[in-house]
Amino acid sequence: MGRLFISRLFLGCLFAGLLIFTFFSCGTIKNDLAITSMDESSKADLFDLEEKIVNLESAPVSGAMAETRKTISGLSGIPDDIFQAYLSAWSGRLYILEGKIDEAGRELKKSRTLSQGNWVSVILASRMELSMPASLKILEDALSTGRYSDTGGGVDNEGTGEIQIEKGRVLLALNRFTEAAASFDLAFGLLTDKPFYRDNYLAARNRAWELRNLGGDTNARTVEIAGRDGMTWRDLLDITKTETDLLRFLTAGQDWTPDEIFRRLLDRSFIPATQDITLTEWPAGQPGPDDIVLRSGTAWLLWHLYAENRASRGLLSRYSSRYANMPGAKSPITDLPLLSPFFDSILGCVELEFMNLPDGKNFVPAEPVKGSVFLTMLKKLN
Repeated sequence: MGRLFISRLFLGCLFAGLLIFTFFSCGTIKNDLAITSMDESSKADLFDLEEKIVNLESAPVSGAMAETRKTISGLSGIPDDIFQAYLSAWSGRLYILEGKIDEAGRELKKSRTLSQGNWVSVILASRMELSMPASLKILEDALSTGRYSDTGGGVDNEGTGEIQIEKGRVLLALNRFTEAAASFDLAFGLLTDKPFYRDNYLAARNRAWELRNLGGDTNARTVEIAGRDGMTWRDLLDITKTETDLLRFLTAGQDWTPDEIFRRLLDRSFIPATQDITLTEWPAGQPGPDDIVLRSGTAWLLWHLYAENRASRGLLSRYSSRYANMPGAKSPITDLPLLSPFFDSILGCVELEFMNLPDGKNFVPAEPVKGSVFLTMLKKLN
């Protein structure tokens, strides 16, 4: 009787254990089955959808967005939970582009219900945050825990590169430029099979790299101007006024607008009447504060500021007077005429390394100056 009781007790425990194991394992088994059930055609559909939406996020086109929405609708009937989880997250990304935030939120909830922690939903959740620091925390938490892949959290780096791209984008918005550039570079190395990420985010990476010397507390206007590929005189003077004391000889600490500073500098010949270095006489017209500044004009202003702040006006004719007494003299810079009014300014800026010769021989005077490059010049001069 005792042995029968023990046998029945053992069988009961065994049965209960099997029930518990089945209960806790069924979700995992179901998940594994869902992962393996996604065929190559479904993966290709998601890849194509990813490329389309990433491209649209860089260049939104209403017609293309409508076509992509039709594509998503056409894929909504595929009976695979993992596929539908990714599809919902991409649908949410598209809804954000369409300005339908509530719909994006519903897609995020659906995606998470179907598959906890897939990398597309992680990025969507980050995009849905109104606070950039909160967005960054979502991404960093996912990367630190590895809970963002339905194949085991980072197996074969699935999702890592894409999350690093998003992290770089958020860090750039937070003015954490060095970290942003590093995040983009890591992502590009992981996403060699998805070249559209590099195509769409290389400009952002380069901007982060160019601005890497700016701190997060840098004046917002300076950061904005420094990110431009070209500046007006107004922009240039705004940065100079904000980031240096080079204009104090003129303003005496007064808070003049860049336009007022431009007018006063123009009157004192700190702004050249023309930026064409081939002219030997100034034209009758005058430049305006909205004119794009070229390398020639930049050199002129920098050299005049340098001479003024060193109380050495003789620097303004230092090189031309020297070369004037040399028989058969030739300009040491290929595209800088010896008799150009810009000769002293350009030669001085190159010699003191405020500016460079891009190819080692030519100054390229007609090229616009990037804001970040000008800021570097100012730091050398200040």
